[in-house]
Amino acid sequence: MATRAERKAQAAAEYNAFLAGCPSRQLLDRIADKWVVLILCALGGGGDGGTPRAMRYSELARQLAGVSQKMLTQTLRALERDGLLTRTVTPTVPVTVTYELTGLGLSLHHLTRGLRQWAQGNMDQVLAHREQHDAANA
Repeated sequence: MATRAERKAQAAAEYNAFLAGCPSRQLLDRIADKWVVLILCALGGGGDGGTPRAMRYSELARQLAGVSQKMLTQTLRALERDGLLTRTVTPTVPVTVTYELTGLGLSLHHLTRGLRQWAQGNMDQVLAHREQHDAANA
């Protein structure tokens, strides 16, 4: 039987995102999606160091301006399938459904929070570079 270190080394060798058939590419595709980043940030406390908390579907929909019902539903289902969040149904009238980050989802949230903060903090520079590039290539 392999030791934990041996299993970890084997997994590292098997999952190489630079290889075309690596399943980690599908995961990278999922977590690079803007709605995934924003959902993780919302459930993680707003992305600004707040306390992670469970949220109802309607709360998420209000916080994520511009997301369609279909896209929000699909994204939440995919995140649940990947083990990044849990969906809890409480039998009330009407039924209450809440979503909450798992430990795995929280570990990813710490990374996506930084991404979101970087994008917000550097947007002025990016817009200026785009404008310069477009003017030079017009």
